Amino acid sequence: MLEFVRGAALVAATVAVGLVAGLFFGYCCSVMPALRGADDRTFVEVMQRVNVAILNGWFAAAFGGALVTTALAAGLHVVDDGRSVLPPAAGAFVLYAGAVAVTRLRGIPLNDALAAAGPPGAVAAPGAARERFEGAWVRWNVVRTVLCTGALGCLCCALVRYGGA
Repeated sequence: MLEFVRGAALVAATVAVGLVAGLFFGYCCSVMPALRGADDRTFVEVMQRVNVAILNGWFAAAFGGALVTTALAAGLHVVDDGRSVLPPAAGAFVLYAGAVAVTRLRGIPLNDALAAAGPPGAVAAPGAARERFEGAWVRWNVVRTVLCTGALGCLCCALVRYGGA
């Protein structure tokens, strides 16, 4: 039974981290480049709407679930017979926890500041709001994309080691 739970935790962590890494990557390579060409008011309105829309159960389940399942996957391999899986699983947890920290310490405050600029479509100075938001948000999103992608790679390594054990 323990082996089933260990494997299930690794698979669940890999899927959840993969979903979050893909979401952040999607912003890097499509959403933000597309918005780069938009006028200031459109940019601010779209990002305000995105920042509200992403606060849903599906995102919460993936984002929070990735942290929980990655911790579980690493924790279940602390015992002696799981040592070959522990280093990459623990590495995945550290990297993903870093992405969560970047989101909480950088991304959310930037989103909140953009929301405080005013309701969508009625922002008094959209250019100034965009200038304070866009560059920093894009940079920190790249950081969390790299962290999540690294965590995903670690989890894939852990799965390979688990399968070979």
